[in-house]
Amino acid sequence: MIERLVEIMVRLRDPETGCSWDVAQDFATIAPYTIEEAYEVADAIARNDMPDLKDELGDLLLQVVFHARIAEEAGHFALPDVVAAISDKMERRHPHIFGDGAEGGHPPWEQIKANERADKGAGGALDGVAVGLPALLRAGKLQKRAARTGFDWPDPEGARAKVFEEIDEVETATSVDHQEEEIGDLLFSVVNWARKLGIEPEAALRRANDKFERRFKAMEADAGPAFESLDLAAMEVLWQRAKVSNEQR
Repeated sequence: MIERLVEIMVRLRDPETGCSWDVAQDFATIAPYTIEEAYEVADAIARNDMPDLKDELGDLLLQVVFHARIAEEAGHFALPDVVAAISDKMERRHPHIFGDGAEGGHPPWEQIKANERADKGAGGALDGVAVGLPALLRAGKLQKRAARTGFDWPDPEGARAKVFEEIDEVETATSVDHQEEEIGDLLFSVVNWARKLGIEPEAALRRANDKFERRFKAMEADAGPAFESLDLAAMEVLWQRAKVSNEQR
């Protein structure tokens, strides 16, 4: 069945008879769409919308086929090589299932991944954490990698204290550039505190975004067309009313 999708992409990328937009694309121009489609998959899952999830997974699959086709045209690799590579990786990372697993038990996944990085010449603890990840997600991954070396707070209290230390440094920053740096440190510290509390910061922020959006829309609906003409004090009254209304649902 995937052969049909591959053939569609071949025709779209044909320099003579294909689609001019598809022909003009390369890895860099397609990458933002790949990221966007991954987030739309996550959104469909969060909404528990199975029909939409089916469509979004198809859109994400198209991105894989698109990148593979560009690579094949350049002589790097083709889609079967991508499938073979991930198949090999999954078997390698599950020796208790596909290898000599008579001893039973799940192998240390991160140790296997560390060995793979070492084989690639990337032996540092932080090597291989993709630069293109969303900053919040990358911060968490960097911290987890560092923690495996022992560079970590022994409990959440140390991480919590660091958050307040960074707040003080933001307040005493001497320039906009300095403030930006210290705000970055503060956000990094909040991610670290969340990690020590066992909370996924991306999920927590997504929940906060949803809550803010829900309450703000309730404010707008409450005030009607006059909303934007209200002063901050009046908006605060609406905000508190929206909070109470949302919490009662």
